[in-house]
Amino acid sequence: MGKGTKKAVLFLSPFFVSLVALFIGVYGVSPEVIIKILLNELIGFDGELKASAERAIVVDIRLPRIIMAGLVGAALSTAGVTLQAVFRNPLVDPYILGISAGSAFGCAIAVGFFHFLPLQLSAFVFGILAVTLAYAIAKTQEGVPRVSLILAGVIVSAFFSALVSIVKFLVDPHRLQSIVFWLMGSFNLAEWRAVKTAFLGIVLGILPLVLMRWRLNVISLGDEEAKTLGINVERERLILVALSTLAVSVATSLCGIIGWVGLIVPHIIRMVIGPNHRDLLPLAIFGGASFTILADTIARSITKFDIPIGIITALSGAPFFAYLLRRSGRELWR
Repeated sequence: MGKGTKKAVLFLSPFFVSLVALFIGVYGVSPEVIIKILLNELIGFDGELKASAERAIVVDIRLPRIIMAGLVGAALSTAGVTLQAVFRNPLVDPYILGISAGSAFGCAIAVGFFHFLPLQLSAFVFGILAVTLAYAIAKTQEGVPRVSLILAGVIVSAFFSALVSIVKFLVDPHRLQSIVFWLMGSFNLAEWRAVKTAFLGIVLGILPLVLMRWRLNVISLGDEEAKTLGINVERERLILVALSTLAVSVATSLCGIIGWVGLIVPHIIRMVIGPNHRDLLPLAIFGGASFTILADTIARSITKFDIPIGIITALSGAPFFAYLLRRSGRELWR
């Protein structure tokens, strides 16, 4: 790992961003009190502080929310890097390919009609279905052109968004409000039990990707080159897409649709350190966590009420995507 990579690790460190985010919020808590609360959680020297309102805000509200945002950001960014390598297309991510919309539909039907279905399982099944449909629509005899895959993702996203609209139309009105707010993406319901679920599911999805990251370098060369080097391309692609979808599905089932993280973060890091996935993927985990924590801090701090984080990421992601399209120029249409 070079000096530039080490500097990037320090800059992107979610631990530093998390510490800063703890100090920011609508309800003012001084940094001294926050540090004292954190020390008290570790050592337990002040019983009165443990029962204070400030402790509840820091430990029971802000801290699990920050950790949840970091886990979700890491999942989305890692999935973005993986999918871009697998499909050899730098303009795809879980949101654009329709994985997020498919997972959202799986969660919506589980919440609205099939209460016995686990949210994560339903989200995973429909996330896999979405990315499979997008790839099948885009696939031609000449391969999978970049624009075709993007358009296929738009089609699949629109299809599953329409299905979600049908669910919202048919569902019990008492559940409708929660589904609508959840679909915009938010961490306002984050608590320690959800953090444990997120940690288990997301780590299960991204840890194998970290261990397999050298294979992304090979697969991104193309099918023929990868086969020459002894890689079973179809099997590897299936495993990598399934693991990415698992991480995204767990994230979506817990906090709703949060778009653009898997597109913005990998590109920024790739511009800084290059395309080697041995460094790119670990830094994408750090960068995605930091970016999402920062976006959520803005969402919960700029007004007295929570703004869904999906709005913040869309406001930053849409212009960035337009920039990438323009930067790609004629090469995009090959």
